[in-house]
Amino acid sequence: MHRRTLLKAVAASAAGAATISAKSAHALESARRSGEPFRLKYAPHFGMFRHHGGQGPMGQLQFIADEGFRALEDNGMAGKPAELQTKIGKEMERLGLEMGVFVAQADFGRVTFASDDDAMREHIASDMRKAVEVAKRVNARWCTVVPGKYDPGLEWDYQTANVIDNLKRAAEICEPSGLVMVIEALNPWRDHPGLFLTKIPQAYMICRAVGSPSCKILDDLYHQQISEGNLIPNMDLAWDEIAYFQMGDNPGRKEPTTGEINYRNVFRHIHGKGFQGILGMEHGNSLPGKEGERAVIDAYRLSDAFEG
Repeated sequence: MHRRTLLKAVAASAAGAATISAKSAHALESARRSGEPFRLKYAPHFGMFRHHGGQGPMGQLQFIADEGFRALEDNGMAGKPAELQTKIGKEMERLGLEMGVFVAQADFGRVTFASDDDAMREHIASDMRKAVEVAKRVNARWCTVVPGKYDPGLEWDYQTANVIDNLKRAAEICEPSGLVMVIEALNPWRDHPGLFLTKIPQAYMICRAVGSPSCKILDDLYHQQISEGNLIPNMDLAWDEIAYFQMGDNPGRKEPTTGEINYRNVFRHIHGKGFQGILGMEHGNSLPGKEGERAVIDAYRLSDAFEG
């Protein structure tokens, strides 16, 4: 039962003022025994549970499903061979797992969406056409787009206009298939200096301007805790444009209960708003090996044991 790992997670949660009631603790232990589905669609990624599921993707998918997860995300899906994409898609369908995001366009070294260069526009379009095909193979509804670097030699409002125009063109490619680009704001202080998109209000303004069902927000709570905090109020203000969430605690970018974010309250709020989408587990494991993998699962069981 790995009770020692569970008790460590409970203690960490209590230290963070996210105490758990006796009723919730009982529900948590029952869920661990049965592998019952989590209340929200948390999505691990390949490699997160390789010590339990094996090195191959199929064994990891089986383990993910057996533990009660209902989704998977894989940033690198577009780089896998088409035959493997198809095989993964079929196995996920068999296991009842939904596909979360994969990365369609994310250049951290160049000005991309903020540019009005014709060659760059075609490069973006080519990536989005490829993303549509990948999505068909793995039954994906969402793909991640990072709008690239900002141009220090161009007024900010002109760059914003370019980003909007380029996203409109990309959305036109996605709309016929129903694929949704989710644009991700990344923190400039710890991980990604120099990028154009950094905050949720900025992403909200851009999505409203693009005005397409195929252009929405990926709200990565790790990045936003660093960039601006105010997670729940910003979530509420931008709610109509948010299609996807990702998690990671801060500092450290590990599983919930390891940092300062009260994920139990955050998940309660998201659940209370009726969110039916996916929450990607885009973070590392705080401990190595099987113990670390079990600690990740326990942290999500704890955080998912909210009342209400």
